[in-house]
Amino acid sequence: MKDLIDRLGTLFTLGDITEKRDDLAFVSVAPDLLRAVITHLRDVEGFSHLVLLTAVDWIEGGRFQLTYLVNNRTKACDIGLRVFIDREEATMAGIHDLWPTAATYQRELKEMFGIDFPGSPRIDEEFILEGWTDIPPYRRDFDTKKYAEETYFHRPGRETFDPATHMKDKLYPGEAS
Repeated sequence: MKDLIDRLGTLFTLGDITEKRDDLAFVSVAPDLLRAVITHLRDVEGFSHLVLLTAVDWIEGGRFQLTYLVNNRTKACDIGLRVFIDREEATMAGIHDLWPTAATYQRELKEMFGIDFPGSPRIDEEFILEGWTDIPPYRRDFDTKKYAEETYFHRPGRETFDPATHMKDKLYPGEAS
């Protein structure tokens, strides 16, 4: 992995590097370099499989972290490319032309975080959340409790139990709690 990181470092400006194991590392790259780095990994270094594309909402820092994890099956190793984008103008170039499966991840990130990938196939179509009208639910400023209270009705007669006490009473009836 160190040889790969060194080769990438001679070709591209890299940010933070985290080597988790001999076969797994994460490297931060600027958004405008992602395409060049990931294309190099695919075409030159043998990383032929996009394992995942995911996001983290760093609301405190006002940005999203996108992680592109790619796999080299021949060498049995993975490398994750971390890209940070502005949270308020969450837009990133798509890579669906490099890996068609990326289109699905990009649709999911658009719906769940509000991150746009202009030009990605079917990016503006509903994916999972049919009829959703609130802010994207994976954004950390989404208030789940408020949404549930405003959207769903309270079911009368529903009780809440302390799980430890409830199970003890069910499993050992008659014994003092």
